[in-house]
Amino acid sequence: MDVVDINSLSRSVLWATFAITFALGAIMQKTGFCSMGAVSDAFIMSSWDRLRQWFLAIGVSILGFTLLSHLGLIDSLKSFYTGNKFLWLSTIVGSTLFGFGMVLASGCGSKTLVRIGGGNLKSVIVFMVLGLTAYMTMRGFLGVVRINTLDTVFIAFNSPQDLPSLLSGPLGMARANLHLALGLLIGFAFIAYALSSKAFWTANNLFAGIAVGVAICAVWWVSGSLGFVAEDPNTLEEVFLVTNSGRMESLSFVAPYAYSLDWLMMYSDTSKVLTVGIVAVIGMILGSFIVSIVTKTFRWESFRNTEDTANHLVGASLMGFGGVTALGCTVGQGLSGISTLALGSLLALPGFIFGAYLALRYLKMRLAPNPCS
Repeated sequence: MDVVDINSLSRSVLWATFAITFALGAIMQKTGFCSMGAVSDAFIMSSWDRLRQWFLAIGVSILGFTLLSHLGLIDSLKSFYTGNKFLWLSTIVGSTLFGFGMVLASGCGSKTLVRIGGGNLKSVIVFMVLGLTAYMTMRGFLGVVRINTLDTVFIAFNSPQDLPSLLSGPLGMARANLHLALGLLIGFAFIAYALSSKAFWTANNLFAGIAVGVAICAVWWVSGSLGFVAEDPNTLEEVFLVTNSGRMESLSFVAPYAYSLDWLMMYSDTSKVLTVGIVAVIGMILGSFIVSIVTKTFRWESFRNTEDTANHLVGASLMGFGGVTALGCTVGQGLSGISTLALGSLLALPGFIFGAYLALRYLKMRLAPNPCS
């Protein structure tokens, strides 16, 4: 039996993740892909193009994950999202707060990284506040509050919480076959909606949606196949290399903020090592930065006034708490998680949209003229 070189393989995983996220940051900078922008465009301008981009990315990610699983390249039951505990209240509250916060902060976790690469100083502050709040929600004071309140309300299933596992028994179908059927059906449904408008059929829209979905699938393969070791020579147990959760992961941009800050602050501590999440943060920023320089769109931007500052601080805090509570952001749950057909991810998606809608209503109310003035 060949001995696995864990260090070399870990470096390969990190470099592959960096390459994918560098390209993703560049693509998002160039195409304007943004989940917050998708909701705001639909609500404010009745333009559905960016929402269709998001849904196209969801459809592609579902199809890709399903096929990777069907071909045996990854094990769909070993993802971060398919545990048997369905934290429905945490998911609803967390996703709604995250959606509200991303509007106040001018973008979700991925968009914040793209904006940093483009010279936005507001997003640097959002990054730090979001990361700090996320860390507090995982391991600090807010974490104690979360665990003792929202997380006490859940449903414990006898199987993983993905739709194929939950429905295979009642439908009398083998889980693998049902996963393939549901993945193709739901994936193509999202794609069909995205492509149902001929006006959407532009190179920019199609490229944005397809490329983002492919990036999600690519990181699933990197984490779940390239980085999977069936028997770690040190522990003799299976391991997914350089993931913070210890399980197969794809992209998410809430907890990795916290891990990135921790890595930077504790850099001299040899136990603090680069992970898929941290490298993804770096790759996104650098990819966006290069494109903004090449296209001459890089420009410094700061807060307009006190209210703008307050909105971004509050929004970042809500995203940090909400993203951890919901187990992911609009990329983590809204793309990576939903590609697994996890029940929690399917519940989080409308929560993000509803939260963003509420925030847009709030900002519209703030901008409305005061009849008493």
